[in-house]
Amino acid sequence: MPTTIVLVRHGETDWNRDNRFQGHADPPLNDAGRAQAQMLARSLGITPAALYSSPLARARETAEIVGEAIGLEAELVDGLSEVDVGSWSGLTRAQVEERFPAGYRRWHEYGHGWDDGETYDELGERVLASLHRIAESHRGQRVLAVTHGGPIRSVLAAAAGVPFAEARRSIHVLANCAVVRFTVENGVFRRTD
Repeated sequence: MPTTIVLVRHGETDWNRDNRFQGHADPPLNDAGRAQAQMLARSLGITPAALYSSPLARARETAEIVGEAIGLEAELVDGLSEVDVGSWSGLTRAQVEERFPAGYRRWHEYGHGWDDGETYDELGERVLASLHRIAESHRGQRVLAVTHGGPIRSVLAAAAGVPFAEARRSIHVLANCAVVRFTVENGVFRRTD
């Protein structure tokens, strides 16, 4: 019997609003992000068996708001964190283009442009391994996991059968508090919405 995993991107931060690379940096939700999380909590329409979250503040706070509404406390999973963008963290696109022009060009060609941090393949492997463990712990159940755009794109890539690095080219940016549903059975992810 498949496990249903409902993935949610965290609410907005000031860095999202300012179009800054966040990666493993830890900016909190802003007021708009808290309002998005509260709206999500009211409209979710499911009672999952468990709630998981990335440990980064923006995801954790979103999960806390949702968890309060559904009566669950989030279990933090490091593997659900955003991709580590290394020295690009906190920078706007214009700042990255000025400081790291070669990397910025690589990033625009849909590779990872930073010279430190993680590759998209490393991100995808980490995220899928974490979600496989969660699915094994909740066979036949529905779980909710609050994470980030990069991890959700990784799962979308796996479900679509495209390489993780290709996900930036073929899968559009997800809105804050976007919800994407998958089933997992025999290690295979399928999108269900």
